[in-house]
Amino acid sequence: MFALGSSHRFYLYDSHCDMRKSFDGLCGLISSGMQRQATSGEVFVFLNRSRTHMKLLHWEKGGFVLYYKRLESGTFLPPGIKDGELSWSDLVLMVEGIQVVKSIQKRRFSFP
Repeated sequence: MFALGSSHRFYLYDSHCDMRKSFDGLCGLISSGMQRQATSGEVFVFLNRSRTHMKLLHWEKGGFVLYYKRLESGTFLPPGIKDGELSWSDLVLMVEGIQVVKSIQKRRFSFP
């Protein structure tokens, strides 16, 4: 069954990727460019130079799964991340095209 969720770890490749690459080519980028194991169960996210195409590579029991999304208009806006690791919520926002500019939490007052 194809399923990704918050229990997975997500890593964004820090450079642009040739979207003609498939399983073996992306595994090569993971091992040489990211110094990680493609079969670790982590999810690896790749964007093309113009950020209009996205691929996610994930190892599940029995083999690799490749998710691919191409935008009709606009671009993917990768969030500011550290060490290449994305949170589930950052990935969902990026896939849906939502950019969080500023978040303010107001103080709640309790009345006696």
